[in-house]
Amino acid sequence: MTSRCWRWWGRSAWPWTRPLSAGSTPSFRHQFSTQEKTPQICVVGSGPAGFYTAQHLLKQHPQAHVDIYEKQPVPFGLVRFGVAPDHPEVKNVINTFTQTAHSGRCAFWGNVEVGRDVTVPELREAYHAVVLSYGAEDHRALEIPGEELPGVCSARAFVGWYNGLPENQELKPDLSCDTAVILGQGNVALDVARILLTPPEHLEKTDITKAALGVLRQSQVKTVWLVGRRGPLQVAFTIKVPRPRKRLTELLLRTAMEKPGPEEAARWASASRAWGLRFFRSPQQVLPSPDGRGAAGVRLAVTRLEGVGEATRAVPTGAMEDLPCGLVLSSVGYKSRPIDPSVPFDCKLGVIPNVEGRVTDVPGLYCSGWVKRGPTGVIATTMTDSFLTGQTLLQDLKAGLLPSGPRPGSAAIQALLSSRGVQPVSFSDWEKLDAEEVARGQSTGKPREKLVDPQEMLRLLGH
Repeated sequence: MTSRCWRWWGRSAWPWTRPLSAGSTPSFRHQFSTQEKTPQICVVGSGPAGFYTAQHLLKQHPQAHVDIYEKQPVPFGLVRFGVAPDHPEVKNVINTFTQTAHSGRCAFWGNVEVGRDVTVPELREAYHAVVLSYGAEDHRALEIPGEELPGVCSARAFVGWYNGLPENQELKPDLSCDTAVILGQGNVALDVARILLTPPEHLEKTDITKAALGVLRQSQVKTVWLVGRRGPLQVAFTIKVPRPRKRLTELLLRTAMEKPGPEEAARWASASRAWGLRFFRSPQQVLPSPDGRGAAGVRLAVTRLEGVGEATRAVPTGAMEDLPCGLVLSSVGYKSRPIDPSVPFDCKLGVIPNVEGRVTDVPGLYCSGWVKRGPTGVIATTMTDSFLTGQTLLQDLKAGLLPSGPRPGSAAIQALLSSRGVQPVSFSDWEKLDAEEVARGQSTGKPREKLVDPQEMLRLLGH
């Protein structure tokens, strides 16, 4: 089984490295037969993967109709719930997604959880093709003793908490300690460190939630350590410049080796908060406080690198080090969950087995984004990947590999949902909620005050 899974992974991976130039994506417009004129296509998930897949299908097929199903009452996935509030420019892609949603051939159905409210086989009966684009909704466990202690949580849940993800609003992180340790050195780890250390007055004009801002105002955290099991050449975070790895390495070396000038040194000396990178350290245990009611530190194995290139791995040297702290945030990766028993899922890799977006052994079922390739890359990576899945689907449609004849699409699904007491939220409903959030933010100078309770959202819509 494992070898087959790795073969699927490898075969589906190679096209992502190819630039999606205008010449590399064949145009499917005006090439479809009468039988293929009105394909009903369903996309599960309204984050970047879902919207980019829908955008490509609508642009390349002049009659395709795309329905996007989303379990939250609100769209945009990690653009809304994952992007740091102090990076608003990253959220500009929402404008593009909104244009897609406004297409007369696209419909958004929020507040519908596929796998619970409706099954994947029911969707496959109603549509010519189904694309699973629901992302990575879970976090990878550390699998070390003490992980369950109060004071230990996933960075994913912490990000969801300050960004208004409904399922994380009960997190209530205890920020009464002076030192926090983040296990991981990726972009999410950096976001979390920055939010913990940024003065609250610099966050109050962002879309961070009111509750999170209140907790951060009372925070006693003064030092944040980002711990990684490998070295500075292997860090996972990225920067927005050409030749990023070389530039990143130069920045790290210069910061570590050069003495700051007088002004910089004075600024460092007067800083009330600090952060640092700890390399070649692998977590072995979260140490409990004397009363056992919280975290008091992390025991780290000192590591060294073996191997070269892609085969480089961190191995323990035998030495240990204890790093005191009162808050531990695990940031070792996101992972996808299985969505429906009818859909194959590789639990080890955390992806749906596929070949170039075609779900293995399930004709008419496709996947895009993180559930297809794993939780790696930025929004631009997801865009390219999603376009490729859309291209694969259209090729199959043109080749007659998808069901022929009309399919009922959303009409059949809405009848099922109605019989089950599920009330979907439309995109125009979302725009009412959007207007409400913006109005609530105006009084305090924020771009919006996010609604965080799904029941309140439905009440505002009269559901």
